[in-house]
Amino acid sequence: MLTVIKPFCNEFHRENRMDQILSNALAGIETEYLLTAKEIEACDLRGRKILFAVCLSEAGINLEYYRILEYFRRESGCLTGCCGAVIVDGSGELFTKSLARRLVFSANAAGCAFIGRPLVEATGSLYNFKTMSKVLETDLLDTYQRLTERLIKRLLDFEMLKIRHPKVLAVHASSRKTSNSLLLWEKIKNQLDASIEVTEISLRNGQMLDCRGCKYEECMHFGERGGCFYGGIMVEQVYPAIIECDCLVMICPNYNDAVSANITAFINRLTAVFRTHDFSKKKIFALVVSGYSGGDIVAEQIISAMNFNKNFILPAKFAMVETANDPGSILEVEGLDEKAGAFARKIRA
Repeated sequence: MLTVIKPFCNEFHRENRMDQILSNALAGIETEYLLTAKEIEACDLRGRKILFAVCLSEAGINLEYYRILEYFRRESGCLTGCCGAVIVDGSGELFTKSLARRLVFSANAAGCAFIGRPLVEATGSLYNFKTMSKVLETDLLDTYQRLTERLIKRLLDFEMLKIRHPKVLAVHASSRKTSNSLLLWEKIKNQLDASIEVTEISLRNGQMLDCRGCKYEECMHFGERGGCFYGGIMVEQVYPAIIECDCLVMICPNYNDAVSANITAFINRLTAVFRTHDFSKKKIFALVVSGYSGGDIVAEQIISAMNFNKNFILPAKFAMVETANDPGSILEVEGLDEKAGAFARKIRA
């Protein structure tokens, strides 16, 4: 059975459009709808396949969505064992993706995993479907319908693979002398089984060139040969390691409420290899350490880039988010050894 969490919205035009799309896509599928936070609180959602379907008002708001979000954040284990996907239907051209990644971050922290590329996002005009509509040779509304049907099928078919000895790739761009993020990773790595193969790659010292946007055909041409026009460490080390790994751990200190420049370049340069290899069975984990605050913002950026766009699976509670400022102060975080051990167990699983 599929559970559809569809927060009530009084924006009737959007509701009617989404209702029609869902009615067609869910025909013949046993479905339970939950429309309010109170209905959700009265259920045991653990272990379910969940489709989150959210309509937005003209102001980009859905008040019931925020009540549901509050419940997920308050009850941190209420979605344990769940797997999810998301549809957002907006009245304008803004707010759909930002709402989706905030929803995914909060539901994930409550125990819900998400399939790779879990989002169908419909802006008010549906213009964001224009490129895909050309590929499918149909109109914008039918593209919305087909993508929704594909998403639901992928969610229902999805099973989380269990790998006894996963190959783990850890990527960072930090200095070992001062980095709290790397200290945290060392704590976690030391609690991984010796049989787990761990590869670490540093992106420091000016080795990274950001993607400058080759034409699609050129990017495909280089990707099919395991390369990229700009070469360097990405082609020599990162591409082979990404292809081989089962789990990617991104070590991301918070720089001005964003991932660092080298990590941004790493994400952008993955496009060539992503276009020619399937990442849908690989998991993404993140370590985010902030000097002050804002770790959730960085974690949401990783969700957008790696789960929404690059098709990595988002395991439950994928990110460990901590606050530490002075070098070494991460070691003063209360219960750090227990937290690190729990995160290591997630990677092992």
